[in-house]
This record gives sequence, structure tokens and C-alpha cells, in this order.
Amino acid sequence: MNPLIVLVVFTVYFGILLLISHITSRNANVETYFTANRQSPWFVVAFGMIGASLSGITFISVPGEVGNTYFYYFQLVLGYLVGYLLIAKILLPLYYRLKLVSIYSYLGSRFGEISKKTGSSIFLLSQSIGASLRLFVVATVLHYTFFSHYNIPFFITVVVTILLIWIYTYKAGIKTIVWTDIFQTSMMLLSVFLIIYLIARNLDLSASGIFDTVIHSKYSKIFNWDWNYEKNFYKQFLTGIVVAIAMNGLDQNEMQKSLTCPTLKEAQKNIYLYSIILVLTNIIFLSLGVLLYVYAEQNGIALARDGSGSFVDTDMLFPKLALNNMGILAGIIFLVGIAAAAFSSADSALTALTTSFYTDFLDTARKSDEQKKKLRIKVNIGFSVLLLLIILIFRAVNNDSVINTVFKIAGFTYGPLLGLFAFGLLTQHQIRDKWVPVIVVISPVLAWLLDLLIIEWTGFHIGYVLLLLNGGITFAGLWFIRKRQKENTE
Repeated sequence: MNPLIVLVVFTVYFGILLLISHITSRNANVETYFTANRQSPWFVVAFGMIGASLSGITFISVPGEVGNTYFYYFQLVLGYLVGYLLIAKILLPLYYRLKLVSIYSYLGSRFGEISKKTGSSIFLLSQSIGASLRLFVVATVLHYTFFSHYNIPFFITVVVTILLIWIYTYKAGIKTIVWTDIFQTSMMLLSVFLIIYLIARNLDLSASGIFDTVIHSKYSKIFNWDWNYEKNFYKQFLTGIVVAIAMNGLDQNEMQKSLTCPTLKEAQKNIYLYSIILVLTNIIFLSLGVLLYVYAEQNGIALARDGSGSFVDTDMLFPKLALNNMGILAGIIFLVGIAAAAFSSADSALTALTTSFYTDFLDTARKSDEQKKKLRIKVNIGFSVLLLLIILIFRAVNNDSVINTVFKIAGFTYGPLLGLFAFGLLTQHQIRDKWVPVIVVISPVLAWLLDLLIIEWTGFHIGYVLLLLNGGITFAGLWFIRKRQKENTE
């Protein structure tokens, strides 16, 4: 694709983001950055959260994985519905009752300062790695389609990418993101619909033809009942519940948007609407995956397979077809879509990282508003630099298996958060606060070792249910360090 076209597309795209930022930054104060003054319309937040939850990785991975695991991912999505219901009924009332800015402040009021900082640290670690990996994806696409044509180093590509995000979010933070997410979610979904239209036109399919093609495709199997298989229905459904709670309800990045709604009732309506839209969006992405494989077959495009017959490098299916086989228009549409998916998740992650560290680690009670603002900007810049460094490490390693392993390790850390919050909500016990970091470090290691042993002894794959096991071990560890009745009364 002509790099000048790429430049024009991204210039216009970011011009719109900067315009939204300019409008939403008017009369911004210290609280605006963190809470949007709790004035966000619930339906706006719900729609915008879709773009943030579907990162650039999801944008290209979900359609590609259809070739090997069919619609099994949808089993996970069904579990999300239950998880989000529990978030709306249990966690949001807690957060609103305590008027939290950082949700990890709950751990401080429940257990102590060390627990609060431990919970926040877990989030900071996981989100830093996760956000960096998402930005790595979009920076790689930008470099491939534009910067590399002019022999500009990858380092500069990343700096420009992060700088653009910083420019449109540093003033009003979450308030700007709530509204830019509307635009970015719209662009992401529009790009998917347009790609589906282009594929349908190539295959001479009507709207009903698209539906029939997807429904009757060999790839559209939804349920798997093989108990030993990692993507068995019961494992996936239970995992969906746990993942929704742990990686959304206990995640500052996700919850910060919901907490910008004026009231608990509106925040709950936001979650209900969001979960419904999320299900529909995932159906669309999975259907796109079917159509991409059918398109490749009908047009004689060979797709690489391994010795077992499984497709390899499925993450590149969507990018390669859109950028190399479907014409210039499809390439432009794909670039807009992946930019929307990647930036809508990365910008909110940067704001959430800043919020969590600023709120949970810094003492700002005696500082003036101007001092608070300067301190917040310094923290924001610090995390921008941290993301830059992590992305460059990913680039230096240049090994997908290593990067995916690091990403999985980051996912392990949500287990201790699940255990901490569950112990706080389900028991009345106090704990020995100083031992919490030890439990949080030991629990993921024990869960990982137990998973290896179960596979070795039985051949049974726990899959992502490991997150629940991890949380259970943390819960047990906290029970072990709980204070006895005599200690509670001292």
C-alpha cells in the first residue's frame, strides 16, 4: 500500500481525536482526569467500552482463530454475561458506596495499606505488559505500512505512537477517553462491516447469503463437549465468568469508565447494555473469520498449515488478506479498524495506570490543585516511558512464544486480585497485612506448578480455569494469615 495513503488516513484519524480532546478538555480540573466529574451518560460509556475491550490483538486474533477452534470462543463470551451480571450486582454497589477513584482503595479500607498497594501493583504490572503488547501490534502495523518505507527506525515509530496518545489524553484523561471511545468503537465496527461487505461482493453473496454461508460453514461449530479438551464448554463458560470478574470487574482500566457515571443505577445500566453489545460484536467478529477463510478458499489463496493440518500464523490472516489481496480500499479500512481497536484500549490503559499509581501510592492530601496537576502529568509521562521500554523489549526479543508467555504470566496476576477481593467480600476476617505480598507471589507459582502436574498425570487441561484455581490458592493463603479473634480485639 502507498505509504502516503497511510499517512493521510492516520493524519485525519488523529485529527478527529485531537478535536474531541480539545472539546472535552474545556474547564477540566484535577478530578476531571480521574472521574470525568462523574457526569458521563451511561449509554455513551457502554458503547465506548466495546472498543476498549476489543484490543488490536482481539481485532485480528478472533477472526483468525476461527480456522482452528471454530466458534468455541463464543462459549467464553456466554460466560461473560454471567460475570458482568455479578459485577453489576456485587462490585459496582461496593465501589459506589465507598466513592472510589481507584478500586484498589477498597483493599486498603478492608485489610490495610500494604494490601492496597499490593493490589494496585498487580494491576500496574499486568496492565503495563498488556497495554505494551497491544501498542506493539499497532506500532508494528504502522512501521510496516509507513515508517519502514522511509527507513525510519522502529524506535521512532513507537515514540510517535505513544506521543499521539499522550497528546490527546493528558489534559482531561478519562473524560476525553469516554468520548473518543465512541468514535473509535464506531470506526472499528464500521471497518468490520465494510470488510464483510467487500468479501460478500467478491463472493457474490446477498445479506441472506452471508448468513447462510456462516451458519452452514464447517467453522461455525459453537459447542465442544470433550471434557479433556482445553476449549470444552464447561471450562470455557466458567472461565468466561471468572475472566469477566477478575479482568474487568477487578481491573481499574475497565471499571474507571463505569465509575464516571453519575449514579450506581446508571453504571449498572451501562454494564447491562455493554454486555449485550459485547456478545453481538463477538458474533460479528467470528462471522468475519468464517468469511475470511471462505474468501481465501474461493480465491485460491493458499494458507499455511502445520503437520497436523491446523492453520499456522492465524493472527496474520486478516491483515494479510486486507492489505495484500482485497485492494486499496480494504487496506485503508483495515488500518482504520486496527488503529481504533488498538488505541481505544491503549489510551484508557495509560490513564488507568496513572490513576492507580497516583491514587494508591502518592500522598496528595496537602498539595494544591496546581501541584496535583503537575504531579499527575509527571506520573503520566513516567508510564508513557515505561510502555515505550517494554515495547522495545518485545521488539528486541522478537519471539512470539516468549512474548505470549510473558502475556500469560501477566494474566496469572489477576488470580491473586480475585482471591483478595473474594476474601474481603465473603468473610469478616482481618488479615496480617504485611504477609499479603508473600501470598500474592506464591499463589501464581503454586497454581502454575499444579497445572503442570495435572497435565502430566492425567492429560487434563485446566485451560483458563487456572485463573480460578489461582484465586482459590490466594484465598486459602489469606485464610492461613487471618487474624484470630483475640488479635482482632487487640
